[in-house]
Amino acid sequence: MVNTRTAAWGLRRLATVGLAGAVALSMAACAQSQRGNTDGGAGGKVGGTLTFGSEGAPKLFDPFYATDGPTFRIAHQMFEGLTGFKPGTAEIAPALAEKWEHTPDGRTWTFQLRKGVRFHDGTEFDADAVCRNFKRMSGQTGAGQSSAVSQYWVDNFGGFADGAKPSLFRSCTPKDKNTAVIELTRSTSKFPGLLGLKPFVMQSPTALEKYDANNVRAQGDSFSFPEYALQHPTGTGAFKFGKYDKANNTIELVRFDDYWGGKTKLDKLVYKIIPDETARKQELQSGAIDGYDYPAPADWAQLEKDGFQVLKRPAFNIMYLGFTQKNNDKLRDLKVRQAIAHAVNREQLVKTQLPDRAQVASQFFPDAVDGYNKDLKAIPHDPEKARQLLAEAGATGLAVNFYWPSEVTRPYMPNPKDIFGAIKADLEKVGLKVNAVTKPWNGGYLEDVDQAKADLFLLGWTGDQNTPDNFIGTFFGDPTNRFHTGSASWGQQLSGELKAADEEPDAAKRTRMYQDLNKKLINEYLPAVPLSHSPPAVVFRKDVKGFTASPLTSTGESFAPVSKG
Repeated sequence: MVNTRTAAWGLRRLATVGLAGAVALSMAACAQSQRGNTDGGAGGKVGGTLTFGSEGAPKLFDPFYATDGPTFRIAHQMFEGLTGFKPGTAEIAPALAEKWEHTPDGRTWTFQLRKGVRFHDGTEFDADAVCRNFKRMSGQTGAGQSSAVSQYWVDNFGGFADGAKPSLFRSCTPKDKNTAVIELTRSTSKFPGLLGLKPFVMQSPTALEKYDANNVRAQGDSFSFPEYALQHPTGTGAFKFGKYDKANNTIELVRFDDYWGGKTKLDKLVYKIIPDETARKQELQSGAIDGYDYPAPADWAQLEKDGFQVLKRPAFNIMYLGFTQKNNDKLRDLKVRQAIAHAVNREQLVKTQLPDRAQVASQFFPDAVDGYNKDLKAIPHDPEKARQLLAEAGATGLAVNFYWPSEVTRPYMPNPKDIFGAIKADLEKVGLKVNAVTKPWNGGYLEDVDQAKADLFLLGWTGDQNTPDNFIGTFFGDPTNRFHTGSASWGQQLSGELKAADEEPDAAKRTRMYQDLNKKLINEYLPAVPLSHSPPAVVFRKDVKGFTASPLTSTGESFAPVSKG
């Protein structure tokens, strides 16, 4: 069990048993341990290959440099962190660390490591490996320090070992072979759950060094990654990397026979990249694949009628309409941002474009997260008010470049094209001139958004862990980054308020601080417009057993207990 002293500093448990219960009731097979076994639990047999339809290609296989769902989905099968999450929930659980404790100030954390664990290359996992991983992550230089490359580190830890910017991380010391001590520069509400996030998993120090894992290079507006990230990912997970067949758009993982938790039931796990949702459905129906993620909500009932398992996850996400304030002066005016918020008919958007149980968002994280402000109402759809605000700001007829992503389906955004179309129509009704721009998710869209080329853009987030900082701290901890607020004084003020809330050790006071922040984000700052919370689903053939759906979606769903037949 996790040391009880972590409660005040770690994650707030999901408040409702119904959240996990809804997942469990939707599954054909009962929930199992995250660890594999060889007894064919839940009636499943051992052996065989399961082919899963992925909505997109992974950016790479080194999760430290990743931000995308397809990469994290695969990384979750190959890598483990010091902490993890209980299957079917966002609740923190032991992983490579069996237990931990911290000093009263929340700055020094001692982790007791699991014994008998090996990396896929046969090398041993121990405290020295833990600290070498942190040395690698904190010691990024050059292009590796770019927020476009090491975004999760920058968003959660801040600066690097060169000291150019402040960092949450201070040091890692191997106290003995099975004990690692991590020191932080301040307390934070997100530790130690942060160590369960995919970018901070443990990777083989030997493989990292052998394949020059830190050799990231800038190439114009993009980056090139070393051999390790593309061909040699090496973790401790139940599956290990097999091959990436780009000609056939498949990625093959194979059973890791020396896995500390026991062998998986499957011999192989194959991800087939099928960007089009209709094509994924057709391949499932033909028997070419055994399951796929994010079936279109309109297809759920028919898929179930046809005998497939449609597992519905709780909505632990947010979709938002973002503003870039760097290139379009008018978007720096709060009245213009408020006008756009009033223009969007979110009730209709949820009703026509999102699945049952989707909700209009009043703020930037769902109500299961501590700090949710129940008194905050969603900005109402009011086209007349939108026109009035635009006129007052001298922005009637304003032209905006509105970006939407292709070749992707996200848990919070099941059909980007249709969602974009609905919002575009709303904006045009109040007199805005919309220039539509679309690019593939991993083929220019995210890069253009980060580089301030979009005036408006669609993005969102599925929670990595159950803390407010994981949502609004990630989005707005540095609003000069993705939202390009420039020198706006409120941007710096917001950063300071988020930092203060995250560092507050008193749970009740911290909750009130986040409730106040949610109100100010909507009423005073409005760097983006919260749109909706959407419950995504995953679908399988009837003979697939042992899969536990998670509110964390693919980053919390293991195939180690899964069997076919």
